[in-house]
Amino acid sequence: MMSPNWKSRWLVFCHDLLWVPVSVVFSFWLRFNFDPIPTVHFKGMLLLLTCALLMQIMSYVYFKLYRGVWHYVSLMDMTRIVHSVFFGVLATFILVFVLTRLEGVPRSVLLLYPLFLMIGLVVPRIFYRWLKDRRGHLLNVENKTPVLLIGAGRAGDLLLRDMLKGGDYEPVGILDDDTLSHGKEIHGVRVLGSSRDLELFVHKMDVKMVMLAIPTASQSLRNKIVSACSRLHVRLLILPSLQQLESDVVNVSNLREACIEDLLGRDIVVPDHSLLCACITNKVVLVTGAGGSIGSELCRQIILHRPKQLILFELNEFSLYQVERELTQLLLSKGMHDYDIIPILGSVTNQKRFTLICKTFAVNTVYHAAAYKHVPLVEWNVIEAVSNNVFGTLRIAQAAIAACVDTFILVSTDKAVRPTNVMGTTKRLAELILQALNLQSNVTRFCMVRFGNVLGSSGSVIPLFRDQIKAGGPVTVTHADVTRYFMTIPEAAQLVLQASSMGKGGDVFVLDMGEPVRIIDLAHKMIHLSGLSVKNKANPEGDIEIVVSGLRPGEKLYEELLIGDCVEETQHPLVMRANEILIEWEVLDKILNQLSMALDQADVLQVRQILLEVVSEYQPQCDIQDLVWKAQQ
Repeated sequence: MMSPNWKSRWLVFCHDLLWVPVSVVFSFWLRFNFDPIPTVHFKGMLLLLTCALLMQIMSYVYFKLYRGVWHYVSLMDMTRIVHSVFFGVLATFILVFVLTRLEGVPRSVLLLYPLFLMIGLVVPRIFYRWLKDRRGHLLNVENKTPVLLIGAGRAGDLLLRDMLKGGDYEPVGILDDDTLSHGKEIHGVRVLGSSRDLELFVHKMDVKMVMLAIPTASQSLRNKIVSACSRLHVRLLILPSLQQLESDVVNVSNLREACIEDLLGRDIVVPDHSLLCACITNKVVLVTGAGGSIGSELCRQIILHRPKQLILFELNEFSLYQVERELTQLLLSKGMHDYDIIPILGSVTNQKRFTLICKTFAVNTVYHAAAYKHVPLVEWNVIEAVSNNVFGTLRIAQAAIAACVDTFILVSTDKAVRPTNVMGTTKRLAELILQALNLQSNVTRFCMVRFGNVLGSSGSVIPLFRDQIKAGGPVTVTHADVTRYFMTIPEAAQLVLQASSMGKGGDVFVLDMGEPVRIIDLAHKMIHLSGLSVKNKANPEGDIEIVVSGLRPGEKLYEELLIGDCVEETQHPLVMRANEILIEWEVLDKILNQLSMALDQADVLQVRQILLEVVSEYQPQCDIQDLVWKAQQ
């Protein structure tokens, strides 16, 4: 039984074939001013018609006119039609005039016949596509969501076409900052004004949704539009950047919900390629904590700069499996098949194994991102946190020296500055260890990069807020005045890679985190971006309540990036070098021995006392919270 697809193809074939005699007869008829065709020319017309039918059938088949679908007729289909008509007509004229030397065919027919045939094949196809597109759009217009589109460029054009085919959206206007486009129409939709007029037209046209269709939009423009939509309680969908688009096709399904990253992010400074490559290209690079938020992003960016080998060092088996699989797929998608990714399970506290790994693979660069970082959890597990964050760093740093590693970079945190918690204190002590070892070593260059919270990292406030909003609330904020610095994960990783190339040894690099953000303001904006309202005294019918739960163990109201005021610029505008007090290795070594003995005895009181002495800025925000120690008491 013939399939519906073949039936439609036969129907199209018959349509195209019918246009051959229609075009021939109409050409003759027009030539004689719609009078009866003279008998002397009738024989020529019949022979021309017979030859034209044979030649066009072969030409249609040869140029595969029936692969395309009328509903999605494209420029490629138009090209096939032009080719099939041209070569079919050419073959017909050669057969009729050269081989048969036929007379009685007017010269004007030679021009009119291919013209009419081309019109007959092209116009019905275009009309059918237009009809199908408009029919899907015009049905149930009253049930569609009125949409304001921002962006009258190529992406906006493609997005508009997709909406007009049908679906749930009714484009009511376009905004674009190019004043030359104002007042013009795209597919019948008018360009009303610029993005600055967003609020005016949202109210004027009762818009329920805004679509940002500018893949190359600057972060400042995104910030402005996200803020406006959040304030107006209008849902916003955003077309991802060109790098984030999974394909070259632009349609409604590509759009994603606006997120807080669109509001807190900023324009990325164009990276210095020489800085990115200096410690990576043609070198053996090892990343500890490769399965974590920062570690995995470091790996994604490192692999694109063509290291000789990339070693993924990770304690968690599943995280290692995930990042190894993702990087392998990334390489395949980029056509890079000749690069080694080496996944290795292990702990940074195992110095012998780490030394063996570095020597075996002749590691050149180590990025140390493995750490326990969740403030309350670290506060509840002091012994394990000090063992991992302090002695783990010490042991792999000593292993790096023993294996003659060229560069060792510690991923640090703003919580290391005047810490009020164990996590920040352990990271500050890790910095002091590397600074001291740098003075002892003439082989390995140690440096540290210190920055604040990264958007969307595991354990951060943003995924927590998303889950709470999804669950219907409440959203919990620890204190109304808490502020934090934020940076996107890709930007943080990129700056870490560039900072590592600028280190002279013992450097503490501080990343420019922009302006701090009040967490309670962040909660409000995330609720609004979800299309919901805040429930409070002024709005008792709101959707999501915000509850102040109180500071958690070790948490402080605000973070800092510098211990002192002594800071100098580097060749990168967002990276600064901090000059801070360090401790000689001979002094630090004795303190670390005492700390090690306290850990062996699980003496949390002694551990805290040593941390207070060695990190003079440490001011605990709470009493000892270690769960095992408290249970023993």
